[in-house]
Amino acid sequence: MKYLDYYAVLGVSRDATADDVKKAYRKLARQYHPDVNKSAGAEARFKEINEANEVLSDPEKRKRYDALGANWKSGQDFTPPPGWGGFEGASSGPGGIRFEFGGAPGGDFSDFFSSLFGDLGGAGRGTRGRRGGNPFAGFGGFGAGGDEEGEEAFAPHGQDFEANLALTLEELFSREPKSLTLQVPTVGPDGAETRTAKTFHVRIPPGATDGTRIRLSGQGAGGGNLYLNLRVAPHPVFQLHGYDLDQAVALAPWEAVLGAKIRIPTLEGPAYLTIPPGTQGGARLRLAGRGLPDKRGARGDLFVNLRIAVPAPPTAREKALFEQLAKESSFQPRAR
Repeated sequence: MKYLDYYAVLGVSRDATADDVKKAYRKLARQYHPDVNKSAGAEARFKEINEANEVLSDPEKRKRYDALGANWKSGQDFTPPPGWGGFEGASSGPGGIRFEFGGAPGGDFSDFFSSLFGDLGGAGRGTRGRRGGNPFAGFGGFGAGGDEEGEEAFAPHGQDFEANLALTLEELFSREPKSLTLQVPTVGPDGAETRTAKTFHVRIPPGATDGTRIRLSGQGAGGGNLYLNLRVAPHPVFQLHGYDLDQAVALAPWEAVLGAKIRIPTLEGPAYLTIPPGTQGGARLRLAGRGLPDKRGARGDLFVNLRIAVPAPPTAREKALFEQLAKESSFQPRAR
């Protein structure tokens, strides 16, 4: 990746004060905001300015950035030092799926930023550190009627919001549209915020699983975006791991010893599983293609974790049979 000189981006010195950074950012953001500047490259420049401000206006991020030293030049190849607190690249979340179709201007940060500050995110900076967040949030009215210095204001893109969308495992598997009612904040001309109940009809994307992030374009405040974080409720039978499913199944001792064909539940209804003779407790059997589909339509697997169950308490007849087996069997379970 390429090193980014955030001081050069904002046109400030490395010993610039927080007020210097703030003033430089306001001036450049107004100049390059896509609502004002329609020239080619303005939006990319605006994102770069927003990223530089995200770092230099946050004491924790600025301290970490300054620790790299002042000898780097913009465009040089850069690799984080060993043991760096950030992470290389951005994670796509459980299942490797991220449903994002571009954020509001100013919300997309570079790989360089992610490699240095991925573990910090937007710590201490309100919504500006989130991908797709409003870059002017918390600026004392800037972008919403002028700032304290009397500068001419303009209206930025609307503010993004996030919410959780809870589904059962069956709803996730069927991908039936889901209705969700949220209290959506709206800001009036006087700056007062009110909340209005709004119902959304959400289509579940192919390949969605627990942790998937779904973007509803233009459904946030003032034309911003609404991001839904998909959460799958715990299931009484199955445990979800990405696109795979796990379930626990009990066997009688004679089924484990002699083998059996047992009936087990799946998301598509009952299925039959063959238990080989001599199956041990703790064995894990796989039913291929009985999990959830990924975005290409390939199915995960269903894993069956077997345990041996015994009568508790046994009947008198069962106890007598086990006593007879104990006398006649030469099996030594703890022999080495």
